[in-house]
Amino acid sequence: MSDNSSEFINETILAGLDPNIVRMFKKDDAGALLFREAWVDAGGGEDNEETEENEVVVAPEIFFVVNHGTVGHVSTSKEVAVASLEEAEGMLAAFSEQSVADGFAPLARDDQFLVVAQFALKNDRVSDRDKHLAFRVKESLTAHLAWRGSGVLEKMEFTAAGHGLGKLNVYIVAPDAARAVANVKVCIREEKLDFTKLTVATGPIGDVAALRAKHSPTGTTHFSL
Repeated sequence: MSDNSSEFINETILAGLDPNIVRMFKKDDAGALLFREAWVDAGGGEDNEETEENEVVVAPEIFFVVNHGTVGHVSTSKEVAVASLEEAEGMLAAFSEQSVADGFAPLARDDQFLVVAQFALKNDRVSDRDKHLAFRVKESLTAHLAWRGSGVLEKMEFTAAGHGLGKLNVYIVAPDAARAVANVKVCIREEKLDFTKLTVATGPIGDVAALRAKHSPTGTTHFSL
């Protein structure tokens, strides 16, 4: 099944991936995977300046944000207002150096896991309801996983399932597959996003043939995209 909505959804996901986030991981003495991340938020602000033409220009507020916790669990976040972008970038560099000194390190994509959340659809032609589900899933899962350090949405697609049925596949790159599966299930159930139609599979990055279902309505481990 080919549908332009898949391409558009993927564009919105990619647009939301901030390459300026510094994210690192390490295991503690008990074997739990910890994460630590920071970024610069230079969004809109409240401080106004007046030009010679008496036009009001809004000066953006700049914050340095740190988020940390145990992968799979709700994290702790703190933001600090800074005077300039240069100061914030200096704080980000210092954060990176300190994290490395504390034993944290970036986790490459190839060293993580692929998790696919799949929704069974009633038709292989994408309906407005299917598009609405996709955007709700994108918004809900993006936030839920991000604040737990348990995964990043990479893309979404609609595919045919045979017999006139369809699928919505949500691809997630996760540092801990089991934690990501648990978080996905909780999020979809709490947000009432067709949990009874959900299957979640995991496998190594780059080998979709190795994906196996860890949760499915029927209890089977068989999985196909």
